[in-house]
Amino acid sequence: MDDEQAAAPRKRRRRAPDPRALATRRRILEAANNLMFVRGVNSTSIDDVLEASGTSKSQLYMHFPDKLTLIREVVKFRGQLVLEREQGRLERFRTFGALRRWRDALVKANDLQKGAYGCGLGSMASELSDQDEQSRRSLAETFAAWEMLISDGLRRMQKAGTLREDADPERLATFLMAALQGGYLLANAAHDVQPMAVALDIALEQVKTFVVDKPALAAY
Repeated sequence: MDDEQAAAPRKRRRRAPDPRALATRRRILEAANNLMFVRGVNSTSIDDVLEASGTSKSQLYMHFPDKLTLIREVVKFRGQLVLEREQGRLERFRTFGALRRWRDALVKANDLQKGAYGCGLGSMASELSDQDEQSRRSLAETFAAWEMLISDGLRRMQKAGTLREDADPERLATFLMAALQGGYLLANAAHDVQPMAVALDIALEQVKTFVVDKPALAAY
């Protein structure tokens, strides 16, 4: 071994994450996410999270040194959950019928709670966008990724020849997202899913005006 090699600092091996610590962190995030969805961010205290997660203050503060850090991590956690769900529904859609099924799944899920609580992301955006810039950016990025799943599917429809070339996938995706979020808000206020269903139906009717009807097969 030469002098240069001997002088080189040794690389420290990274310790594998402690499975118990990871499980505790996940439990805290899940508890905080559920509480903030039902009660709202500002109405959820650290003590509420401790009780719901069954953890001590020292355990919580080891992972999240203050409430703002916890909130920011919940924003990312909830965003990941929503995108994973929406990727399963939208990642490969290429027909108007698939878009209709996406609408039905969202309405059905919201109907289980009678329209209450609204969209998990939308409700956080309402509370946090004027309070914390980092949370606002994180939420905006998640909404943008959600919209992209829709616009990518609309582009696949264009390539397949089932959506007109003059359709603008980005604008239609934004229109659908605005209808969805407005629908969530009205359903929450009414505690009735019907306003959400109506908002999405009208938005889908607009998309349908760009759908190319396939010619019927000739009867023999």
